[in-house]
Amino acid sequence: MDGERIHYEVYVRRKAGSSWTLDLATEDRHQAVASAEASFKEGLAVGAKVTKETLDPETREFKTVTILNLGAVDAVKKAKVRQEVEPLCVTPQDLYTGHARERIGRLLDAWLRRHGATAFELLHRPDLVEKLETSGIDLQHAMQKISIPEAEARGCSVHELIRTYLSLVERAIQRLMQDAKKGRLVEFTKESFAGAAFRVSKEPESGYLLGSGIAAYLADASGWTQKVERILDLADAAPPAGPGRSLALTTLEQPLSEILGSKTGFRETIGDKLDLGGVLAAMTRLAAPKAVSTLMSLEPSVAKAMPDLNTRAARLAIWLDVPEFSNVRASLAKRIVEELNGMRRLRPGDAHGEIEILRALAMALTAAADSTLPLEDVQAAFSARSKMLVTGEFVDAYLGQDKTALEEVQALVWLTENVIGAGNKRQAGQWLRASAGSLRLEKEMRGGAESPAAKLATLAALQRAVGRCGLRDEEFSPIQADLGALGGQIEADCQLSSALAKAKAPAFQRISLLLRLASGETAPIGPAADRAKAEAMKLVRADEVRQELSSTDQMEAVRGLIQRAGLAA
Repeated sequence: MDGERIHYEVYVRRKAGSSWTLDLATEDRHQAVASAEASFKEGLAVGAKVTKETLDPETREFKTVTILNLGAVDAVKKAKVRQEVEPLCVTPQDLYTGHARERIGRLLDAWLRRHGATAFELLHRPDLVEKLETSGIDLQHAMQKISIPEAEARGCSVHELIRTYLSLVERAIQRLMQDAKKGRLVEFTKESFAGAAFRVSKEPESGYLLGSGIAAYLADASGWTQKVERILDLADAAPPAGPGRSLALTTLEQPLSEILGSKTGFRETIGDKLDLGGVLAAMTRLAAPKAVSTLMSLEPSVAKAMPDLNTRAARLAIWLDVPEFSNVRASLAKRIVEELNGMRRLRPGDAHGEIEILRALAMALTAAADSTLPLEDVQAAFSARSKMLVTGEFVDAYLGQDKTALEEVQALVWLTENVIGAGNKRQAGQWLRASAGSLRLEKEMRGGAESPAAKLATLAALQRAVGRCGLRDEEFSPIQADLGALGGQIEADCQLSSALAKAKAPAFQRISLLLRLASGETAPIGPAADRAKAEAMKLVRADEVRQELSSTDQMEAVRGLIQRAGLAA
């Protein structure tokens, strides 16, 4: 096997009948098997498998061997149903639906970007239609791109479908041109937006007619930002109530959704100096303005991570909160989830910032979860994103080279607290245990310049933090035990409990200090706390101490301290 490279890939099947999805790629066989078993056991997948991929150095091809199969290995074969040959769009009006506009935008993406326009504008502007018609090749390529896969799916001729779509496009173009010649299209130079909305609201094709006026109004805008501003200006000028207002806002929602749905349009709207984490945070503020604003007022960490919205974006956030713009919010929410499921870093070059922005996004999106953005989709996206945070590459970048052993443990506690998913928690817990039980931490803590009491208090706080990380009992108990054992060594080095018991101080003060150590407040639970408990109880039972406490009426107070410390017999 010399010269061959081996790695392992974990595939999961989320639902019965669905295809396999790559869940993890690693060189660690144990990690791959554990991840597959965890996904299947926790109900995150109906099937899981692990493959061993061996790279042949001569052919440079991978040889695949399946080493583990769990659950639904074979997909349920569905009966092949022959669909109707009739295409989805058969009339010019069909091209104006949201689904059709989305497909037109994808088919003519390059052409629309060159002309700085959206599919909505193309369908409502005669001048743009003429440019597309004269270009020839762009329209022809679009017909081929949609007809070839559809013909295969429907079992009909490609040429037949191309002819059908060309006929449909010609009829749509002819209709738009004739309406322009007849003066049916709306012009805001001749009437106000509110007046036009009220007038055409009684027409059968009210959205098409009002859309022509909106598209013409956007035609000479210089860039996406000005188009967004003009759309918001029209929204401000919409009728105050009635069917005219509903028509106005639902029609404006279409071009706005298309502009914000494009990466360029959105970045220009909010400002192009943000990294991916900042872009997703801004999207979250726009997708759920009220929920996120409330959370920011309650959580300083979220307020710190969320970018400030410029004047245009803040104005947009106000309008996106109206019911007629719900599709825009849904589109933004969908993009957020897609990006979180991707592999791009949120804060390239800043591992600590990556965790901060991910934490803020998790809190914000959880607070904003509703029917538009289901909570289960949010949790699944963050679980997928968390896998990136527990890889060796990310942990190395996160810890860096200049942290002390104690700082590394504290950083890993924070990392463990912020990852989501049982498998990810378990992996983070393994990193944490390796660091908490390291010889480097022991040497640093036992030989540092801080006082033994300060070291024990630090370990106690760390031990409590480990218990709050969300790890399972069997995962965090060994880590806490390691910290407790280290605390025992530090206490034994200086015999702190014995020294406190013999100190020349009032009995109540000595007992109080020992009980704080014994309860895990100022020393980690373990040998140090046990020795402090023994010394405290020895003091309490001593006749001279009991006499001193009785004479100062402090015996009841001591009993209360013992009960609060959980040491009462």
